[in-house]
Amino acid sequence: MNDSKHGKPRRQLSVWHAVSVCVGMVIGAGIFSTTPIAAANVSTSGGLLLAWAFGGAMSLAGALCFAEMAAAFPDAGGDYYFLYKAYGPRLGFLFAWSRFAVIHTGSMAMLAYVFGDYLGQVIPLGAHGSAIFAALIVILLVGVNLAGIRFGIHTQVALMSIVLVGLVSVAAAGAWISVLGLPPAHPAYPPGAAPATHIGTALVFIFLAYGGWSDAATLSAEMRDGERGIKRALLLGMSTVTVLYLAVNWALLRGLGLAGLSSTDAPAAELMLRAFGRPGQLLIVTVVALTSITVLNALLIAGARTTYAAARDTVTLQHLGRWHVVRGTPPAAILAIGAVALALVGFGAYTRQGFATMVDYLSPVYWFFLALSGGAFFILRRRYPRVRRPYHAPFYPLLPLAFVLGSVYVFYSSLAHVKVGAVTGVVVMLVGVLLLLPMRFVTPEES
Repeated sequence: MNDSKHGKPRRQLSVWHAVSVCVGMVIGAGIFSTTPIAAANVSTSGGLLLAWAFGGAMSLAGALCFAEMAAAFPDAGGDYYFLYKAYGPRLGFLFAWSRFAVIHTGSMAMLAYVFGDYLGQVIPLGAHGSAIFAALIVILLVGVNLAGIRFGIHTQVALMSIVLVGLVSVAAAGAWISVLGLPPAHPAYPPGAAPATHIGTALVFIFLAYGGWSDAATLSAEMRDGERGIKRALLLGMSTVTVLYLAVNWALLRGLGLAGLSSTDAPAAELMLRAFGRPGQLLIVTVVALTSITVLNALLIAGARTTYAAARDTVTLQHLGRWHVVRGTPPAAILAIGAVALALVGFGAYTRQGFATMVDYLSPVYWFFLALSGGAFFILRRRYPRVRRPYHAPFYPLLPLAFVLGSVYVFYSSLAHVKVGAVTGVVVMLVGVLLLLPMRFVTPEES
């Protein structure tokens, strides 16, 4: 046996490394694109801030549940492993397939298009310029992560720091406008022009902006502090995200007003232009592009580990379940995810609605499995009562139940607004059912 091909993950990552993945997975272009839509579906500025606080609280509830499961069942597969233990290998594989073919790769293609759209404004390459840039950034990050986990993780830490600077600069813009005593650009809607309140629709987009935190659990088997590390990473990560999101939304409301925020496609750019002029606008455009790269890199780090773990637990896909000990990566899984992401970039180019198509493509499948992961929390507690749990989620069973109900609601809402992309994503997920028929499995411990 060649250990470089058949080794297992080593505990070499700090809490800060996992926090960078958690924050990087959540904070992305979503905060800049979902805020206007959420604002258009609430009636007051206070209501918008409360909705964002609620989204953060629900995400933190999910993070606390995942912290308990990750500490009790550490594995590179993260929530794949929880689903495997709770529901069996076939559902676990269906999730791994869906994450591989829909959730992670769809998210990568979506964010690659954000990067391509912004870079295309500076370096125009014609009608397909955005798709070209999207494909190039996917290829580049695949190469970065093939170089090794430390290279990939350190890239993630550096990129996350830039993203945090950008979000803080948006909050600072709101504070500077307050210091100058400037009123909001559009403080209120004209009489009779206020939109109808659809809090459910607003929460769908808010939860989308908070999505991705669960992927930090894939690093649980590589944490130096095997007992408390993943809990601290999830708590610190989600607390940081919630505070930043509230600060950014306050700043946008302070500078643009609720009516102005709900009517713009680029709220952060407009705010920075108003507060700091053209240099501020260019700064935030750069940050949004780098944000896309940050989340893309985090998706590749976490997604490759789920693919590795699922392949490791099958007889027929062992070639994808190989771990390179020296580099600390699953190279075949990284290459496979990169190839699917590139195919989805092509799909987005074909529809000519790259970003929107990818959002529709991944949302229902993502929330379906997140609800099942919440249900796995109850099953694992009952089925494995003697497993040592260094950390227990508080307020049991109310906290995990609230998380499950919230996930079910968002899943329902994503189907209520179904489009062609959503249908395609669900069909691709169901292809995994056909793949299950000839599949043979081994237990993770035996692999």
